[in-house]
Amino acid sequence: MTAKSQDGITIHILDKEYMIACSEDERHDLQRSADYLDKKMREIRDSGKIIGSDRIAVMAALNISHELLTQGGESTSPDTSVGTRIRSIQEKIDDALYRSRQLEI
Repeated sequence: MTAKSQDGITIHILDKEYMIACSEDERHDLQRSADYLDKKMREIRDSGKIIGSDRIAVMAALNISHELLTQGGESTSPDTSVGTRIRSIQEKIDDALYRSRQLEI
């Protein structure tokens, strides 16, 4: 989160309230993240298989990490997936610039 013009937002996760410092432009994404985490933690709690908020939080974190790692297909880490996307975009930009230069000649 950025350090300039910090404000706060109150989020609710599993019946607990947290005040989080964030800039105005980060509030929406932070609220969405908190809502998603709350939903996952409630699903785990309501299953009745895991007791204790700390254990529920760890299981939710593992589930969310698994979702993140597997949504990229064969990648094994978020950085790999992001790096691959960036390289692909860079190649497309380079190709477009090359074609643009060819048209100028």
